[in-house]
Amino acid sequence: MRFFTRSAQPARKNHTVMPSTSFIGWYCSEPRLSFNRTVVLRYRFFLEQKNLAASTINVRLAAVRRLAYEASDTGLLSPDLAAGIRRVKGAKRLGVRIGNWLTIDQSRTILGKPADSIRGKRDRAILALLIGCGLRRAELVGLRTGDFQVREGHCVIADLVGKGKHIRTVPVPSWAKRSVDEWIAAAAITDGAIFRRVSRLNKIWGDGITPKAIWHVVKAAAKRADIKNLAPHDLRRTCARLCHLAGGELEQIQFLLGHASVQTTERYLGCKQRLSEAVNDKLGLEDS
Repeated sequence: MRFFTRSAQPARKNHTVMPSTSFIGWYCSEPRLSFNRTVVLRYRFFLEQKNLAASTINVRLAAVRRLAYEASDTGLLSPDLAAGIRRVKGAKRLGVRIGNWLTIDQSRTILGKPADSIRGKRDRAILALLIGCGLRRAELVGLRTGDFQVREGHCVIADLVGKGKHIRTVPVPSWAKRSVDEWIAAAAITDGAIFRRVSRLNKIWGDGITPKAIWHVVKAAAKRADIKNLAPHDLRRTCARLCHLAGGELEQIQFLLGHASVQTTERYLGCKQRLSEAVNDKLGLEDS
């Protein structure tokens, strides 16, 4: 039985590829006899040949398993075939990718000095929350004026809904809040989204910004600081690393970032492998 028609087209380049769309585009690219375990195994092999990360492959396979489950539930696929598809194993993760962190001096350089222009004040407030609070891009663009509150005498972002709809409360350092306040005052924002678009004439317009705009802000700051290959998420890792170097407890850093697993927080810190004091630096062969 065929579930997909040849009219289905793969997602266009420069667009986010949904996991199920990726499979459908691949499935319709050449003749298939049926939707079964063998086909899904071939799809996994296809993904592995593209040198995708194990996590990406597993997300796409999970979407295919879900598709098989729905097809079986509606009677379009036999339970035996669906069970075979669900037994297809995901890709194994071999090792852990190294993260990218900034030093304290690099972080100061990225932040720069307080700016006079409206755009400069906005960009500094964005960078301050990325480095000081470890926010994700989607979390940052969703901030509203009422989200900043006071708890136990400390400014916080209350009840922030993050990845996986996990809710957490994020403490905001005084220096980061000061940058946000300067932007809000300069932009005369009283309600709604905190961060807005700024035109070339330094005029505020629109009712918010996109995560892509955050990417451009970080890239521009990295270029000014002569730092290569810096992504917004690297500032989240930097926040975790600086907290750890300042003596922050692992559990508290986990709460700050909103990680469900402490192992994820450890990867952000990179604390299991110390590259600055590498174990192979002092082998007794230094003078060789």
